[in-house]
Amino acid sequence: MHLAQPLASNDPAFRAVRGRTVPIPDSLTSIPGYPEKLRIYRIKASRFWQVRCWFKGKTYTRSLRTTSKRNAMSLARCFFDELAGRLFRGDDDDHDVQTPRLFGQLAEAMYLHETERHTRGEFSRGSLQVMRNRLDLHILPELGTRPIQAIGHMQLQALVARLGRAGFSSTTISQYLVIVRKVFKLARQLGQLRDMPEFPVVKVHSTPRGGFSVGEYARLLRAARRLCGQMHPVATTLGESERFWIHRDLLVMPPDVAWAIAFMVNTFIRPSDLKIMRHRYVEEVRGSHVYLRMNLPETKRHDKPVVSMRAAVRIYGALKLAGARLGAGGPDDYLFLPQIANREHALAVLNFHFQWVLKECGLTYGPLGQRRTLYSLRHTAISFRLLYGQGIDMLTLARNARTSVQMIERFYAASLSGEMNVGLLHSRRATK
Repeated sequence: MHLAQPLASNDPAFRAVRGRTVPIPDSLTSIPGYPEKLRIYRIKASRFWQVRCWFKGKTYTRSLRTTSKRNAMSLARCFFDELAGRLFRGDDDDHDVQTPRLFGQLAEAMYLHETERHTRGEFSRGSLQVMRNRLDLHILPELGTRPIQAIGHMQLQALVARLGRAGFSSTTISQYLVIVRKVFKLARQLGQLRDMPEFPVVKVHSTPRGGFSVGEYARLLRAARRLCGQMHPVATTLGESERFWIHRDLLVMPPDVAWAIAFMVNTFIRPSDLKIMRHRYVEEVRGSHVYLRMNLPETKRHDKPVVSMRAAVRIYGALKLAGARLGAGGPDDYLFLPQIANREHALAVLNFHFQWVLKECGLTYGPLGQRRTLYSLRHTAISFRLLYGQGIDMLTLARNARTSVQMIERFYAASLSGEMNVGLLHSRRATK
């Protein structure tokens, strides 16, 4: 019987395995202000950044448990400082170096837990990305390198001051503190913190989104139709070879903007629904009432169909004809700007041109000074039903708009007054 020869340690069969833990050359990065021997890098076997440092004839490596290069550089500095101090004291046991005692290390552990929650479907990818952005932009630069036990009320107040100087609203600052509180809660669960610090009190002021009156809505539609086919004013400021974030062909006002304005006001949808709206989600219903039934993907834990107003049926008919002319009228084709494959970009283009329409009408800002966006059209749709819907109840409206009664009262109905519906206030029940 022929016996297979044993493999040598340098056999090619082992190279692929070893190669997964070898630093990717292009990822090797030195840390400014620190010795060249301290470097961060990526490996094929992990999505996280690694750190490597040579001390007294020995190489120390760690996984930094972060996918953010900016945060990895910050954590590498902490790794070096703690390791240097430990070795200086003569303690060559580096076990405690990986113990997550710094806020930044605990923040990465918390983010990993939140990623697992997203995988289980507890919240959206967008919410997870917002958390990542907020950690990297403001929270970690302020608190990341501090030991968790050294962060108290004054340090948290400094974070609030930083966010205030950056121009964030009280609502946004409060949301930043929610993320920080999650990190402290994890530290307490891991036994690295006994008592939570006293968090700054941030009084949240809810500013309702700026909707449009009937007259303003009509002006928007007229302006969007009048500008259709015209080149955006920014094109006149661009040089012949100068590049812009929107391709020059897309700087022409498309008819989709007028359709999107009317469609949102007559369907209660969110701006994010514009980018995902496919023909297969929309069903025309013609009976005693004529409307669209829209079975959209779940948004903010709401998955019930949305019923439109009658006018939306006509708008959808125009969208179908336009899509068919472009060869994009199939069930899986998009309603708005179907020629743009990147749907985030498609929504950005719609909002870009919508801002042009707002400027032309002098409606960029609402009566309370709030900046208007595509979301203001959803506000308008709900406000119109509250004003002009005969006897409509809040619960029915909230469920159809995929929101809650509390949100309607807090934001959408906040700008309404009794005088706006004086006829309903003065009405009487019919008597026999």
